[in-house]
Amino acid sequence: MTIAILFGGTSPERRVSVASAQHMLDLLVQIEPCTPWFEGPDGAISFPSEEELRAHQRVFETDFLPRAPPAFPSLAAALDGASVDAGASVFFLALHGGTGEDGTVQKQLEARALAFTGSGSLASARAFDKTVAKQLVRDRGVRTAEAIVLPQNDVGRARRALDGLMALHGRIVVKPVAGGSSFGLYHVLTAEDAARAAEAVARADEIYLAEEFIDGPELTIGVVENGGVRALPATEVRLDPGRAFDFEGKYLGKGSIELTPAQVPDEVARGAQALAIAAHEALGCEGYTRTDLIVGKRGPVFLEINTLPGLTRASFIPQQLTAEGTSMLSFLSGQLGLARKRAARG
Repeated sequence: MTIAILFGGTSPERRVSVASAQHMLDLLVQIEPCTPWFEGPDGAISFPSEEELRAHQRVFETDFLPRAPPAFPSLAAALDGASVDAGASVFFLALHGGTGEDGTVQKQLEARALAFTGSGSLASARAFDKTVAKQLVRDRGVRTAEAIVLPQNDVGRARRALDGLMALHGRIVVKPVAGGSSFGLYHVLTAEDAARAAEAVARADEIYLAEEFIDGPELTIGVVENGGVRALPATEVRLDPGRAFDFEGKYLGKGSIELTPAQVPDEVARGAQALAIAAHEALGCEGYTRTDLIVGKRGPVFLEINTLPGLTRASFIPQQLTAEGTSMLSFLSGQLGLARKRAARG
């Protein structure tokens, strides 16, 4: 039995991926032999040593650069050219964002009948597109924030769309339709904010949406499958005035505090956990996910779901497993088992 830890990737979240891989390596080697697979920003695959991965410092601030040149020009070439035992190997996906989380990598692994952790390609694609995810969870009766997709390549039209939503809600949030909200997140409170956001959206290659800002506790909740589906204890994110929960807030500890378990009434926590399970099931997710939500005046409101949430030493899922009393080794063993069972089913 062997584990290939696939990390890095082409998305802006690749530094977080490296931190997840470092943490996972230290744990997974206690279960089975591991081989790090690094996908560079250009998609090329390298095979750094365990020591090289562990030695990388200031992981959230500096890029990981393997010493040896890439062994394969792409993941597809590596999957076809490297020695991968389909009956015994499992790919632990420590990728975040981009093709690592939108179903692209999952589809390549599925085509080769290889076991991998996390959700399949269809659920990953659904979750990665926030507009699709919102519609699917709404169909399950889950409340979502009102949102619109913003016009591309046209500052004037984008600005008018923002002004219209601001007229209804006063404050709005602008973020990419695909990918995590650590990057490209704008809080729009004033006309000046709207002008800056409209210009950024018009210049961007990706599609953006704008959604109403909902005032209330911000919670994030992991959902884990292993002999059933369960929600982990909620984490509450508290922000300093004027701060957004962006990359610096999440990973550099600037302007935010994370409280696990969340300091909210029990009935609020239970409602939020029920929402997270509903979202996980509505999108057909597998293994584990993490759902972000706001508790508004009428109850919890779905924001987005992550099919490969961070697994760094300080990430939410490890925090929540600790609060629940579940060891990371138990969690990881369960995820490896689920991956192999799914591959065996075909």
